Order: sequence, then C-alpha cells, then structure tokens
Amino acid sequence: MALAAGGATAGALPVGDALTPDSGREALGLISTYFGLVLLIAAWWLLGREVRGPKPPGPRSLLITLATWAAPLLPGPPLFSRDVYSYLAQGAMVHARIDVYTHGPIRLGGPLADEVAPVWQHTPTPYGPVSLAFESAIAHASRAEPSLGVIGLRLIALLGVALMVLALPVLARRCGTDPSAALWLGGLNPLLLLHLVGGAHNDAVMLGLLGAGLVAATGRWPACGAVLVTLAALVKAPAALGLLAVATLWARQVEGRRRRVGAVAATAALSLATTGAATAVTGTGYGWISALTTPASPDNWALTSTLGRATGALLEAVGSGLAPLAAPAWHGLGLLATAVAIGAAWLRPPRPRPVYALGLSLIAVAVLGPAIRPWYVLWGLFVIAAAGPGGTVRKAVVAGSGVLALAVLPNGFAPDSRQLTYAVCGGALAVCALWCVRHTPGFATGNALPAVPGGHRSERSA
Repeated sequence: MALAAGGATAGALPVGDALTPDSGREALGLISTYFGLVLLIAAWWLLGREVRGPKPPGPRSLLITLATWAAPLLPGPPLFSRDVYSYLAQGAMVHARIDVYTHGPIRLGGPLADEVAPVWQHTPTPYGPVSLAFESAIAHASRAEPSLGVIGLRLIALLGVALMVLALPVLARRCGTDPSAALWLGGLNPLLLLHLVGGAHNDAVMLGLLGAGLVAATGRWPACGAVLVTLAALVKAPAALGLLAVATLWARQVEGRRRRVGAVAATAALSLATTGAATAVTGTGYGWISALTTPASPDNWALTSTLGRATGALLEAVGSGLAPLAAPAWHGLGLLATAVAIGAAWLRPPRPRPVYALGLSLIAVAVLGPAIRPWYVLWGLFVIAAAGPGGTVRKAVVAGSGVLALAVLPNGFAPDSRQLTYAVCGGALAVCALWCVRHTPGFATGNALPAVPGGHRSERSA
C-alpha cells in the first residue's frame, strides 16, 4: 500500500499529470515508495526464512500472500518504467499500419507518442508478432487512452504472472526442487511485483509462455512445449534459448540415435512453423529479426556498456582517436562472453539438467548483454527458482533481487541528488520501523502474531 500510495505521485505518470521536480507531493511519494519497497524486501526475506523452516507454508499460503502483496499495485500508474506507454504506442502504430520495425513512436505523433520516453521516440521495436498482437488489441480497445491502456496491458501481464505461478510448482516437482521454495524465489520475488505487476512489462507474457512450454516438455507433450516456447520467443527473443531445453528433453524421452536426431529436427520444424503461422496471422512481418540490433540507450548501466563508457573516457583523456570504438568493442566482448557462458552451462561436465542450464544461460544473456534492466534478471531467475539446486547460485540470485529492486526510481528516469536523498530517507524510515517491530516484546517468540484459525505458526508468519 505504501508503494501504491507513493506511485500515485512519484510513479511513471502520464505527461499531463506529472508533478514538477520540486513538488512536495513528489517528495512524499518518493519517501513513501522507498519506505514500502524496503518493507517489501524485508517481508520477502523473512518469508524465505519461513519457507526454509521446519514447518514451511504451502503453495496455497504463498499464492494468497502474492495476491495480497500485488493487489494494491493494480489500480495505480506504472511503476519504475515508462515502457508500458511504448507498448501502447507500438500497438497504435500496428493498428494504423505503420511499420514498427522501421519507425519509432515519433512517426505516430499525437498525445500517446508524447508519453514515450525520449530515448525511445525514434527507435524501432525489437518485439515479436505475439507481443505486437496483444499491444495492438489493447491500444484499439482503449482507443489509445493512456490510463485505460495501462490497465489493459497490466491485465495481460497478470495473465502471464498467473501462468508463471501455476508452472513453478509443477516444474519444481519434476526437477526435484521444493515447490514452496520455487514459488517464494520465482513468484513472490520483489522484482516480479515491481516490474511485471507494477510495470506491466511484456516479460510477464514471455515467462508465462516459457514456463508453460517447459511444463509441457518435461511431461508427455514436448511438441506442445516447442510451440509454447516459440510463442514466448515471439514476445521477446531471449526465450528462444528455451528451445534448447525442449529439444534436449524430447531427445531424452526416446531411444535410439535416429529418433533423438528426429526429436531435435521436430523441435526446429515446429518452431519454424509456429513462427510462420504467428507472423501470417498478425501480418507484422519479420522485421523484428533485424530490429534485434536496436542500440541500447547511451546511459545504460550494463556491465559492458559501463566499461565501454569508462574506456572511452580514458582514451579521450589521453587524446586517442580510438575512443568511439570502445563501447562497440566491449559490447562485442560481452556477446563473446555470453556465448562462452552458454556453452559452459550446457556442455561443461557434469552436464546440468536442461531446465537449470537454460536458467544459467538466460542469466548470462541478461548480465553480459549490451543492455540490462532489473526485470531482465527475471528471465533466468524464474527458471533457476524451479530447477536450481541450493547453494551459491541460488543465494546470488536472492541477493541480486534485493539489490536490483532498489536500483530504479518509480518514475523510470535516472535519479538526481535530491531524489536520492528522498529515497534514502524513505528506506531509513522503513529500517527504523523494522527495528521497532523487531524489538517489540513478544515478537521474537511469535507471541505478537495474530492467531489464524486452522493455521500453523509458520503460515501465520507468512
């Protein structure tokens, strides 16, 4: 509720509703947002202790908790990103028969294009035909009205989240992982709440379809799995790595070298057929393939982009003419490192399970690529939650989730010193509140918790 209240004044509001930078209401919104954000991270961490305890809450209790945490975010404005306005503009362009793989939203013009962040005004979209199909439908149904469009796209994102949380326990059981632990890490993760529910990103649909495809592939329907994973890749391209898992799982279900080769070939054939059918139905063409090379924003804080800027600045300082080549060189090294990491995930002995290898591969794509946003980490985190063994990798994604949840302002823009001050104040207030609750008599022994009829103590804590 504190997050939702803060987002009402400090979130990614429509241009006409945005407050001035020195507004007191925006300051209170930032303080409220980071107060709620720190409480959410702490609640998630404490719930993780319960999940690892002697009487962990079951999947039903965790799903109720997820619904409770997500509900206040649903009616508010977008949080932590303005991408949802880009989705609406792209959908309106498709409906107006403007090629989104050639032109940016500036070609659409009008109030909706004004809502798109300036850095993406002239940028073609790299999203596939499935993403454009539901974006176009929502833009048409909402008549390109931003507030209605945001609600529509958030409902689509919620469908993706629903697929994710339905797939996680099933996939965890088949991969030998505790379903409750998988739901806690992959379903109740603050990044999911902030960016898939609050931000309404299309990554929710991609991950929902990917999870459903992996469930089908680990069961008796690998062909269905290949179709679903391909549809996920036609939302966002990184999901295409899931076809490696589907082909491997399908090949393991048959005997004989020839049949295994046939399973791999069938996966590829189904993927091509699904791509062709989806493209024909939507009529958007194959321009998304070339649009995948769309450049990252110049201030992107991905590892390779940061190193590129630092190297370029150093070369400029010494008077070298090689400074403009620094960023492309580091991006090339990052792509090479990504390929090596993916190869190691799949080929290094002892070879890990296919679903886990997919999770490691998606993490490598997010971390080593030329652009990163906090929600990109959810690509691999979601899969690792279902299939990852306990240990270093799982602890790393937990720690990374907490850090990345604090990395972006609720309006989606880069912070200034004043906004950072307000954010720190809000977080400090939350820490003080947690300290006071922790030192309330009876809290440490659980006596301060309200009784819930028919529930275990661990469920009441959750």
